[in-house]
Amino acid sequence: MPSRKLEKFLNENLDELKRNGLYNEIDPLEGPNGPVIKISGREMINLSSNNYLGLATDERLKEASIEAIHKYGVGAGAVRTINGTLDLHIQLEEKLAQFKHTEAAIAYQSGFNCNMAAISAVMDSGDAILSDELNHASIIDGCRLSKAKIIRFNHSDMDDLRKKAKEAVESGSYNKVMVITDGVFSMDGDIAKLPEIVEIAEEFDLITYVDDAHGSGVLGNGAGTVKHFGLSDRIDFQIGTLSKAIGVVGGYVAGKRELIDWLKVRSRPFLFSTALTPGDTAACIKAIDLLMSSSELQNRLWENSRYLKEGLKKLGFNIGASETPITPCIIGEEVQTQEFSKRLIQNGVYAKSIVFPTVPRGTGRIRNMPTAAHTKEMLDQALSVYEKVGKEMGII
Repeated sequence: MPSRKLEKFLNENLDELKRNGLYNEIDPLEGPNGPVIKISGREMINLSSNNYLGLATDERLKEASIEAIHKYGVGAGAVRTINGTLDLHIQLEEKLAQFKHTEAAIAYQSGFNCNMAAISAVMDSGDAILSDELNHASIIDGCRLSKAKIIRFNHSDMDDLRKKAKEAVESGSYNKVMVITDGVFSMDGDIAKLPEIVEIAEEFDLITYVDDAHGSGVLGNGAGTVKHFGLSDRIDFQIGTLSKAIGVVGGYVAGKRELIDWLKVRSRPFLFSTALTPGDTAACIKAIDLLMSSSELQNRLWENSRYLKEGLKKLGFNIGASETPITPCIIGEEVQTQEFSKRLIQNGVYAKSIVFPTVPRGTGRIRNMPTAAHTKEMLDQALSVYEKVGKEMGII
């Protein structure tokens, strides 16, 4: 018989989430995740995707994936250290190192896996980690798994980081100290102050770790936030995902060859989880080739993001201080934010609400993500819906 205590726990907590506007409904797509999507038979302009460059539906990636499936099959068949490493995986890792301007790279099954794998493979209970308070959940979980002392510093506050770095190092309590930051913060769209972080790290001999999930393919001519600041030879860990700008699935760590060699023998997701599928791997290779050969998609992404930002700002919405294509529309109270999103969707714009615990309470927002695949006509239509719903709800 199922546990009554579990049933009581689940029902009470689910009801509370729904009352407070914190329960998220999941809507299955009836087709590709492009600039226009179909849900429950309705076509809507899609502003909720992380498919920044439109590569998830690119015909060239599809063809590469299909060819790889015909040659290698649908799965790698084993973990990387037994016989699950295909020559495709080696090609992908070599491409990633070239793309990120590092000596070597290692591929994982997801960006989340990267942070679980890499942090705990290097840091342990005798160490400390300085972590930006707005870092992604996967960074937080990776830090916890390492059992290192976690010291949070105020978001992008370099005075606070320097103070806490000095205290941690001069205390003599830790064998190693690492500083971890997102390259681009996914909910606000601001960029980490990497030049200042690197200066502090070099002053106190900190290990530097940048999760560039939302910067790769977007900044630095596609190579990411680290390249954007010209710091490729001064960052120890560069983490990235293969599921956003790259458009497929997976993640990677790029850095010195010795670091990658260590991760191959000590990072648990690499050792104990089956490798990326051949089709996904080949599609990732094709995507990176495209990014390294042309900036056309990045240019279109930035053009569309500027257009949407200007339109929302002109209407009177609070779009925060984003420095990247990520375009938050900050509403505030959670229930109102959920209602705003619901009405946008009813009017043909799929733009999901983001509320606590993803963002702090009282800062609920719609996270808009224009892509390279949107047309100006699509964005104009979305802006007209924003205006209609904003006025109906008294937000603008």
